[in-house]
Amino acid sequence: MKAVALTRYLPIENPESLVDVQLDKPTPKGRDILVEIKAIAVNPVDVKVRAPKDTVEPAPRVLGWDAAGVVQAIGPEVSRFKVGDRVFYAGDITRPGSNSEFQLVDERIVGHMPQSLAFEQAAALPLTAITAWEALFDRLHVPAATSLPGKSILIIGGAGGVGSIAIQLAVKVAGLNVIATASRPESEKWVRELGAQHVINHFGDLSAQLKEQGFDSVDYVLILNDTDHHFPAAAAVVAPQGTICTIVENAAPLDVSLLKAKSAGFVWEFMFTRSMFQTADMEQQGYLLDRVAGLIDNKTIVTTVNQVLSPINAANLRQAHATLETGRVIGKIVLKDF
Repeated sequence: MKAVALTRYLPIENPESLVDVQLDKPTPKGRDILVEIKAIAVNPVDVKVRAPKDTVEPAPRVLGWDAAGVVQAIGPEVSRFKVGDRVFYAGDITRPGSNSEFQLVDERIVGHMPQSLAFEQAAALPLTAITAWEALFDRLHVPAATSLPGKSILIIGGAGGVGSIAIQLAVKVAGLNVIATASRPESEKWVRELGAQHVINHFGDLSAQLKEQGFDSVDYVLILNDTDHHFPAAAAVVAPQGTICTIVENAAPLDVSLLKAKSAGFVWEFMFTRSMFQTADMEQQGYLLDRVAGLIDNKTIVTTVNQVLSPINAANLRQAHATLETGRVIGKIVLKDF
C-alpha cells in the first residue's frame, strides 16, 4: 500500500523529512477495523512528532492523526462497525498513523462519519472535535446541552483547529458567552463567524482587554497555544472557583500558587490519553464522535476545513507541515485521495 513516512527527523525543507513509501497492507485482529483512507488532516501534533532530532527509525514510521474513510475489513471482536461503513477518527499516537492507504484502528475510538459531509470535510474534524469536547465537558466540566446564563469562557487561540470547534461547542451546545483571541483581521472574522461574541488580541494585555469588553473575570479559560506565556494572565482573569484548561505542554514550571486564593483549578487535556492508557471509558471517544456527527448533520456546528490539497503524497504533506509551522493557520488543512 502507498504511505508517507519518515525514518529520520529532519527540517521540513529537507525532501527526506517525509517520503513516499510502499508498505504491507495490515490485517485486523481483535477489536481493530481496517479502514481505506480517503482523506486526512494535518495537526500541530504531526509537526511536534516530526520535529528534528537525532533518532533514526529502523523502519518507516507513518504519522497522521485525523482520517475519514471506508471500513474494508473487521476483526473478530468488532461490534460497532461493518464492512462498507464510512468512518472518521483521530487514532492512537502509539500506533502507525493515517498517512497511508489503509490503517488499523480500534473501533472504540472511531465514529460514524457525518452523512452530510464529503470525506475531506469529515477528516478535518476528529482530533480537534475530541480535544475541544473533552476539554470543555470532561476537564472543565462545563454542563452540556444546557444554558448557563452569565457564564463565560476565554478561548486563547480561537482561530486554530481546536479553537474553531471549541467556540462552536461552547456557544451552541453549552450556551456560554465566548471571548476568543485572534490577532489578525482574517482570524477575527473567522472566530466571529463561528459564534464568538467577543474578540481580543492574544498579543495584548488580556486582563485589560477583557475589562474593556465588560469582563472583570471569566469562569473558564481554555489555552490553545503557548501555555508558558499565557498562564499568568489566565490565572489573573479566571474567576474565583473557576478553572483553566490547557492542551499545550509547558517548557518551564507553572506557578499554580497563583490559583490558591481563588480556589481555582488547573487541568490538562490530551486527547490520546484514553487510547494510550486503554482506559475503561475508551469507547467514549467513539460515542463522542457520533454525537459530533449528529451536530454536523443537524447543522448545529460546521466543519472547519479551510484548505484542501490533493493527492495525499509526501510533497503535499511537506507543504502542509511547512504551512502549519508558520503558526498562522486558520481552521484545518486537509489532504484527499492517494
